[in-house]
Amino acid sequence: MELAEGETILFEGHPSWRSILAFYFKGALIALVAAVIGYFATGSEVGWGVVVLLVFLAGVILVGLIMRIAVTYRVTDQRLNIQRGILSRRVQETRLTRVQNVNTEQGPLERLLRVGAVDFDTAAGDDYDFTFRGVADPEGIARRVDQAIRAMPIHG
Repeated sequence: MELAEGETILFEGHPSWRSILAFYFKGALIALVAAVIGYFATGSEVGWGVVVLLVFLAGVILVGLIMRIAVTYRVTDQRLNIQRGILSRRVQETRLTRVQNVNTEQGPLERLLRVGAVDFDTAAGDDYDFTFRGVADPEGIARRVDQAIRAMPIHG
């Protein structure tokens, strides 16, 4: 994302690793089941079960890492930006002047993990989903956006 002259980044980040712990947990369970199957399928050889477990765990960790780095959230003093993808790219962007409401959401587990979602209601309406999902400190991000909006000449 190219910044306009005088534009400042207030927040830039990816979904938190804590936000995909459920994915890692499910992946570890699948890896364990695959290791047990590998153990019995090879005539009860522990070596193959361990190899299968390690390969599956490495795959789960790699996929989780890619899921995180494939999404970048940015807040500047002029706009919001979401970039998705590694090989292909999808970009959502809106100007701060179009933001009407900023809402945060955290379920009980998300509160425990200190992650959540920041949903931006824009002038585009309900059909336009503009949400930062799985971010650390969602209330802090909402506060930065609110401060940036208030600092704009039309709101100041």
